[in-house]
Formats: sequence, structure tokens, C-alpha cells
Amino acid sequence: MITTNALAAIALTYVMFLFTVAFVAERAARRGHVDWLRAPIVYTLSLSIYCTAWTFYGAVGSAVRGGFEYLTIYLGPSLVMIGWFWGLRKLVRIGRAQRITSIADLISSRYGKSNLLGVGVTLLAVIGTTPYIALQLQSVTLSVDVFAHPESDGSNQLMTAFWVAAGLSLFTVIFGTRNLDANERHHGVVMAIAVEAVVKLFALLAVGVFVVWGLMGGVSEALARVDASALGQWDVQGGRWVGLTMLSAAAFLCLPRMFQVMVVENDSDAQLRLAAWAFPLYMGLMSLFIVPIAVAGLDLLPAGANPDLFVLTVPLSQGQEGLAVLSFLGGFSSATSMVIVAAIALSTMVSNHIVMPVWLHLRRDAASFSGDVRHVVLLSRRLSIMGVLLLGYVYYALSGGGAALSAIGLVSFTGLAQILPALLGGIFWRGATRSGALAGIGIGFAIWMYALFLPSFGEGVILSRAVFETGPFGIAALHPHALFGLGGLDPLMHAVLWSLSLNTIAFFVASMVSFPSPIERLQGAQFVNADLAATGRRGWSGAAAQSEDLMVMAQRILGAREAQALFLREARKQGVSGLLPDPTPQFLEVLERELAGSVGAATAHAMVGQIVGSMRVSVEDLMAVADETAQMMEYSARLEAQSQELTRTARQLREANDKLTRLSVQKDAFLSQISHELRTPMTSIRAFSEIMRDSDALDPGQRAKYASIIHDETLRLTRLLDDLLDLSVLENGQVNLNIRRERLSDLLDRAVAAAAADEMGACIRIDRSTIAEQVVLETDVDRLGQVFINLIANARKYCDARDPALTITVTEDAGGLVIDFIDNGAGVSTEAQDVIFEKFSRVGDQKAGGAGLGLAICRQIMARLGGDIRYLPGQGGAAFRVIVPAALEQAAE
Repeated sequence: MITTNALAAIALTYVMFLFTVAFVAERAARRGHVDWLRAPIVYTLSLSIYCTAWTFYGAVGSAVRGGFEYLTIYLGPSLVMIGWFWGLRKLVRIGRAQRITSIADLISSRYGKSNLLGVGVTLLAVIGTTPYIALQLQSVTLSVDVFAHPESDGSNQLMTAFWVAAGLSLFTVIFGTRNLDANERHHGVVMAIAVEAVVKLFALLAVGVFVVWGLMGGVSEALARVDASALGQWDVQGGRWVGLTMLSAAAFLCLPRMFQVMVVENDSDAQLRLAAWAFPLYMGLMSLFIVPIAVAGLDLLPAGANPDLFVLTVPLSQGQEGLAVLSFLGGFSSATSMVIVAAIALSTMVSNHIVMPVWLHLRRDAASFSGDVRHVVLLSRRLSIMGVLLLGYVYYALSGGGAALSAIGLVSFTGLAQILPALLGGIFWRGATRSGALAGIGIGFAIWMYALFLPSFGEGVILSRAVFETGPFGIAALHPHALFGLGGLDPLMHAVLWSLSLNTIAFFVASMVSFPSPIERLQGAQFVNADLAATGRRGWSGAAAQSEDLMVMAQRILGAREAQALFLREARKQGVSGLLPDPTPQFLEVLERELAGSVGAATAHAMVGQIVGSMRVSVEDLMAVADETAQMMEYSARLEAQSQELTRTARQLREANDKLTRLSVQKDAFLSQISHELRTPMTSIRAFSEIMRDSDALDPGQRAKYASIIHDETLRLTRLLDDLLDLSVLENGQVNLNIRRERLSDLLDRAVAAAAADEMGACIRIDRSTIAEQVVLETDVDRLGQVFINLIANARKYCDARDPALTITVTEDAGGLVIDFIDNGAGVSTEAQDVIFEKFSRVGDQKAGGAGLGLAICRQIMARLGGDIRYLPGQGGAAFRVIVPAALEQAAE
């Protein structure tokens, strides 16, 4: 029988082996040999910390107690890795772009760098992980007792758990707090975890192979024995299976240790692509022999034996001490890897979101005061590691370690799953706000604490027996396991239902009724659009900053060599000679992002803000980051201005699009009309000319008649071609102006006469004021007269009044002479008013005739004369205003 001393020697030897692996990896990383450390297979194996002592030992116990229900713990993460790869990739990319150091840092950074939110997530993570750490201590303690003396009393177990916690604290402190920069990462720890992943998989497979082929005689016999046992009954409770699968999937995303290895330690998408299929395969191998081991334990071991320890006790019962020791090392690896990474992740969160803000408050000049602050951060993380493991030990001691391993693990899963609504909402919904995240996490955390965490200690430890019997103060609706009168559910599913549902509802409702701050909107855009755009600017204003102060602060956090390299690189980008770059907003953004890799986004933002804004940081500022700096207010104003400008631009684009659409219709009508206008006279000319050519019997009268028709149609074609030529010449700026002096009244007389003659007697009354028309113009009177003729002719064509009338009024103002032409018809429709001067537009309908070029020619003429022509709405009929400048503005060409 293996003695306790021998088992301790084996465990210490194994720990020293892990020390060696971690030391070699750290040394290789410092020398720059990191390619093999960043291999995708190492990253995939590091994810195996999901498979803790719960899955190594507790999965067999769960199979004995609940049949195949243990598979849900593997199904959830597998569904996430395979079916939600795109979401994981986005999460990892956000972590790399934002220099995220923990899941609390991610939530804090997304919701406006709110340190209050970071503190809340940190406290939830620490409390939620405490039962899980206690689970690992319990599993190691129980496995040691299996080899030592199964009838040992509780004091021996507590002492064993204490020394295990102390040893894990030492290992984690040595290799988990060697640097601050998230980009340098914990290569030694990750490599040690990868080695442990291989050890625990090999150990569990070895026990499984021994059970199937050594005890049961092969696969077919093993399947027969499973089928004959109670475990062979496929009893699936649909609701519980779905609930546990969703819970394990949520916990896989929210567990601090999983976030550490999956997001913080990630280097590339290639690592995630391999893990997407290799990690589910790893979990499949871990679960392959769970049921055969459980069946063998039930058959071979006495009734009442702890099923959580079948992986150890089955080999020992058959005299396979070597295999049992290997199984012990597998369980020891499962427990230690989880505790190490969880302690690292939690210590980072405690340091960045609790210790450093308090230290900044106590040292109000902390950002600019000379000296190295890294020792403060490292010391706080080392103390946090010890504190986290101490809490796990205390939970183990208070709870007595009597519960099933799987039950303890599910308590932690439920607590940490409360982060999920804020996490998913933060990376996919720009409308998610800090208030919503606080409300959701706060409510979910409170319900989990009351309905599941506190009851996990047992009756009478924290909650009195009366609370479990009748509810607090006799209020049955507040019973921990029957909240709001909903009883009859499994306590776990009851807590999951109420905590996550109310958490999600509170998150969405509070987000809808609250308004995000400018920095929340900025961060929300960066997180939601992480795959579409680079990191945006924070809106820092560097005017008040001194580069020397920034260098002092950076050296204290990053170290002298790293800070100087950063400043020199940025100075060269700016083209600045020397070591210190100008404190531009772009540089401040880069500096804040670098500092965030060491102390978290919220603390980095506060430290840069101390120097840039010359502000003092109060506890309220650090815990809430609610008061925006002057720079963020300026950014908000610019954001609002840009939003209004975009709105105006969008409206103008819509109007332009509508106008282009109408012009396209007018163009089609124009082409149809112009082809008709050309084809009709050409047909007449051709027909009558052929008659005159081919017929010898025509008398002189007929010939004269046909020649007159040909002449009229030729004139009609000439007028049309003249209009087209005029428009082309005017648009190209090739017109020559013939400037001379003439009285306006005379010019209008000729225009009225010409328009009347052109319309062959069409009648319209024209009202004029001859006194106001006694003005002498100095312009191209022929071109201006052409404009008047077109306007009068249009009034004759399109005025639809019973008694058509056209009023011509003349006034003078500072800009020149104003001449209005207003008829008493229906006028131009509102939707056509902005296109009537286009060359494809016509004022009236098709039956009025004409090619629709008149107003386009008028606009070009007035532009060449230095004047203007426009339509006047709201005058009761069609109204056009011609503005003739006081003096000719454009010389003749």
C-alpha cells in the first residue's frame, strides 16, 4: 500500500517537474523563442483547464447519480466551440484589440471604462469561483485519504487541504506574477497546463482501458454490462438536460480561468481554428470511459462507496497501485491547473479593479510621481492569489466538504453565468448601457447568492433552518428554493431560471430607459464593430499634457526599457527628433492601450486622465467613471454635429435621388418627344417631295401648295435644331454676347408681338405697367428678349384659366432689375418645381407640344448675362422671376 509519505514525495516530484516545464518555457520566452510556445496545439491543450477535478472525479460520480446527464457538461462547451466559432473569434479579436486583461476588464471597458462595473464583476467572480476552488481542494484531499487511511478524521482532511492550498499559492505566485504586460503572457504557466492536460487525459484513458479490457473483457462485454446496469436506462429529463447544457455553455464563456486562456492568452485566429474541433475531441476522449468506470465501481466496490473516487478506488481494489498513482496524478493535474489559472485571473481582476483604484486615491499624484509602481501591482496580485486560495479553503472548511463534486461545480457555474447577458449584449448590441449591465448583474448575483450559494453551506450555517422550512419571517414566497411561489423545481434549475431570466430582463429594460455616455457610445461602436473597423479614438486632448510626465508614468508601469522603446517608436512615427513624442490624441490613445495591458482599461484611463486633464481622481470617479472630462464633452459635441450633418446629407441625397428619378422620366419623355418632333416634319417633307418628284400631273397650284408644306416643315425643323444648338452653345460657354442699350418697354413690346405671332393667334390678356418699364438696359437685348418670348409663350400654352391673363411687373432692388411674369392658371405642381429648368423637363403635359427646351435655354441665357431666373411658388399661378443685373457682370467673349 502506498504510504502518505510516498504519495507526498510523488506529488512533490510531479510539482517540481511542472516547475521545470514552466521555468524552461519562461526562459525560452524571454529569449524570444516563442513560436513553439504559441503553437495552436499548446493553446488547445490549455483550454483543458475546463476539465477540472470535477470532470476527472466528479463525472463518474455524476454518472452514478444521474446516468448520462454528465454529458451535458461536455455538450455545452462543444456547441460553443463548433456552432459559435464566429462569436468566439469576435470575442478574441476584441480582447487583442482592446488589450483586455480579464473578463472584468472586458465588461468594464465595454461600458465606458466603468470601474464600478469592474468591481462588481470582480466580486461576483471571486465569490462564484470560491466553491470551485474548494471543490479542487476537496478532490485532492479525498484522493490523498484514499491512499492514506480511508477512516481519517476531518482534521487530517483540513490539514491536507491547507497544505495543498499553500503549495498551489506558491507555484502560482512564482510563475503567474512575473510580468504585467498582457502581450508577454504567462508562457510558463500555459505550457505547464498543456503538459498537465496530457497527463490527466492519459491517466483517465489508462484507467478506462484497464476497466474495459482488463476487467470487463473487451468492448462488447463492457457494453453488455453497461446495458444490464442501472446506468443503461436512458432516462433523459428534457428540461434539465437543456438547462444544464445551456448553463455549461454560459459558464464556458464566463469562467475567469476560461477567459484567461481563451482570450487573454490567445495570439492568433489560427489557435482558435484548431481548438474549434480539437478541444471538443479532447473532451470526448475525457468522457469516453466514464460510464464503464462507473459500472465497474458499482459492481466491485461495497455499497456506500463514494462514486466520485471510483477512478482511484477501482484500480486499488484490483491491486493496481501504479495505475492508481497515475490516476491520482491525473486528478491532481486537473485540480492544480484550474486553481493556478483561476487564481491568476482573479488576482488580475482584484489588482486592476480594486487595489489599484484605491491606491490611486490614496496617492493622488500617483500618475506623475516618480518611482516604479510595478511592485505595487505585482504585490497586490500575489496577495490576491493567496487571498483567493484562502477563501476556497475557508469555504471547504465551512461547508464540510460533504457535497458531491458535481453539485459544488454547478453552484459556481450558475453564479458566473450571471455575466453572460452583459457580455453578449456588450459585443452585439450598441444600445447596451452601463446601467443595464449593473442592473442585470446585480439582480442576478443577488438571486444566485440567496437561492443557491448561501444554501450550499447547509442548513444552519449561514441561513437558519427556519428559512429552509417556511421562508424568511415566515414568507413562503421568499423561500430560497421556491421563490415567488414557484416550487417543485430542482434547486439548481430553480436558481438558474430566476437568476438568469430576471438578470436578462433587467439588463434590457435598464438599457432601453437609460442613455449611454459619449465614451460608452464610442466603446460600444468599437466592440460591436470589432470585425469592421479599427479601434477608434478616445477623444483625448493632449494640450494640457507634458510628455515628460507621461514618460514617468509609463516607466513606472511598463518598466524603463519598454516605456522608452514605446515613446521612441511613437516619436519616429510623428517625425519628432528625440525620445519624447508630442502628446497628440493619437499618441495618448496608444499609451492608454499599452497601459491597459498591465493595469486594466479603467485604471489606465484614470491614470492618463490625471495627467492629461490635470485632474484629481476621487473614489467616486474611479468607482463609477461617471463624470466625463472636458475632452469627452468636446467629443460628444463633435459627435452630435457629425450626426446632424449626416442627417442633412442623407436628406439631400434622398432629394437628389428623387430629382434624378424624375429627370430620368423626363429624359425618356424628352427623347420620345424629340424623336416625334423630328420624325413628323421629315415624314411630311419626304412624302410631298416624292409626290412632286414622281408625279407629272400636278398643276402649278398643287405644286405651290406642296412646296409651301415642305417649306413650313423645314422651318419647324430649323426651329427645333436651333433650340438644341442654342442650348449646346450656352452650356459649353461658347456664346458671344452682343451688348447694346435699349429701353425695357420696347424689348417687352417686341417679345409680346413675337410670342403672339408664334402662337398663331392664341389669346391671353397681358397686364403691364409701362411707367415702371421706362428703364434703359445695357445687355444682350436679343438674348434677353428670347427669355421674355419663352416665358410669354409658355403662359399662352399652359395657362388653363377660363380668362387667361399674364401680369408683368417691374421693380428695382439693390441686386438689379426684377421682372416677374405671373399668370392666373393652376401653376406648376410642387413635385415638378425643382426640375422645370432642366433640359429634359416640360412645364405642361404632352398635348401642349414643344420639345421642353425653353426654360433650360432661359436659365443658360440668364447665367451668361450674369442674372438669374427662378420659379416663385405660392403666387396663385405659374410665376417666374427674371433678375437682370444693374451692370453687365460678364464681358463679351
